[in-house]
Amino acid sequence: MTLPSGYDISTDAARLDLDAIHRFLSEDSYWARGAPRAVIERAVANSLCFGLYHGMAQAGLARVVTDKATFVLVSDVFVLEGHRGLGLSKCLMQSVMAHPDLQGMRRHLLMTADAHGLYSQFGFQPLAWPERFMEILRPDIYQAG
Repeated sequence: MTLPSGYDISTDAARLDLDAIHRFLSEDSYWARGAPRAVIERAVANSLCFGLYHGMAQAGLARVVTDKATFVLVSDVFVLEGHRGLGLSKCLMQSVMAHPDLQGMRRHLLMTADAHGLYSQFGFQPLAWPERFMEILRPDIYQAG
């Protein structure tokens, strides 16, 4: 899929608009609602981020946590409201999956409540061995303080 005119995707961390990213994640996402800005800043600083831009303005994001050797966790994928319906989430995922630092990985993971159709287009499937996975889950951690 080709990006529509006026849009681009970049991994240049200097271009990221932390205000826009924090606003979306803490106010509009179901997975990070209430997240403090300091948490978002630290997550972004320690991840490979794919910023989606319309001109100079942040239009979306895909954040990747990786060791650049064996493991990829795709996280915080979003396209802001005014930019949806143009195939931009597919373009973001194409960029993630094609990035040279993310090739040859043994495992790619992500979690989603409602975008299974998008991610299945890129080879994601339900866990092969869910019984092997364990977690510590604190779903209300951002509301506790």
